[in-house]
Amino acid sequence: MIPRYTREEMGRVWGDANRFAKWLEVELAATETLADAGQVPRAAAAAIRERAKINVQRIHELESRVKHDVIAFTMSVGESIGDASAARWLHHGLTSNDVVDTAQALLVRDASRLIERGLTEFGDILALRAQEFRHTPQIGRTHGIHAEPITFGLKIANWYAENQRNQERFRNAAAQMAVGKISGAVGTASHLGPDVEERICQRLGLNVAPVASQVIQRDRHAHYMSALALIAATLEKIALEIRHLQRTEVREAEEPFAEEQRGSSAMPHKRNPVSCEQICGLARLVRSNLIAAFENVPLWHERDISHSSVERIILPDSTILVDYMLAKMTTIISEMRVFPERMLRNLEATRGLIFSGQLLQDLVEKGMPRDDAYKAVQENAMAAWETESSFRERVAADARITKYLDMKAVEHTFDLKRQLRYVDAIFARVFGEKSAAKRAQS
Repeated sequence: MIPRYTREEMGRVWGDANRFAKWLEVELAATETLADAGQVPRAAAAAIRERAKINVQRIHELESRVKHDVIAFTMSVGESIGDASAARWLHHGLTSNDVVDTAQALLVRDASRLIERGLTEFGDILALRAQEFRHTPQIGRTHGIHAEPITFGLKIANWYAENQRNQERFRNAAAQMAVGKISGAVGTASHLGPDVEERICQRLGLNVAPVASQVIQRDRHAHYMSALALIAATLEKIALEIRHLQRTEVREAEEPFAEEQRGSSAMPHKRNPVSCEQICGLARLVRSNLIAAFENVPLWHERDISHSSVERIILPDSTILVDYMLAKMTTIISEMRVFPERMLRNLEATRGLIFSGQLLQDLVEKGMPRDDAYKAVQENAMAAWETESSFRERVAADARITKYLDMKAVEHTFDLKRQLRYVDAIFARVFGEKSAAKRAQS
């Protein structure tokens, strides 16, 4: 991934130095476990632990000649050990993918910890801002058209709940990736045995794949990429909403705009939602990588190499992008400007039409046949919409309606607080607020 979207910690995870360091970590765990089992001399294992070093430049130099990255790695590390009698025990009983796949699990574990931290921080800021705007009225929109009242806090609470589900999904997917395999070229463990394989993985803090071919099966990776794609989709969903709310004719919320920031080279007045647009664009990349992950699941027989080149791109790029997007969106939500007065003005823009559903329900409950009630409400609503007149005044003057609802009942129908009376109860379900739930019920 290009540096523009790579945060420092995540960039280090996927750098060559750390990748080779993880390979060495697997090699050392294998050698020391074999020494414990009496299959490798203890002195050799100790010498390998003490002297083995990573030289990225030398590995790349050797790979350009031998055309095999793991062989280049073992040659370079063997050179650093120096003692040929000890170095010959490096990579003993292993095949390349015992090292590569198991080390990849370690890399993914490191990357996942950063993403889990980002999800937690994002959830915290969503919770904070949801509470801040818990009772801030806003018009709800369906099909982009004014529907019924909500609160802005309720909208953010919805984002928070989705982020919680993303956390759960991602933890599960990351756990399924935290497995190693030291079972050899076709998964039979014929050289070292299943017991040694389990002890090596345990030494690395990994579970062991119960069964593998030469590689860990790629359904795990597809599941992991799916969790990342869902996180990206949630972030895009939120960014898209902010973009809509920032439109000039809406202007209910807007992403942060720095003091010296400029929105357009030609139009100095512009405050464009460029950060949210960036999130929407990057989400497309993460989703597209998911397709490649699914196509990596079917491989020839016990293994081919078609998945390898793909994973060198999609795993680093997707984790790097999601890490970046989470941090970016956390800042956007934290510093987002919100305009409650504009929200209220927009809510009132249709002169009461947003209460048509409540009016229909109240009329039916008072005994008016539903179809008659629907026709009466819709006729008044359409007339109010076309003439930009007051829906409430038209309703109050319609004998078909006042036959069932007196003025006090009409006032109750158009009561905004009535529409929003269960917000606290919904917040109680989302955030576990028992006291709020009791208040809402009383």
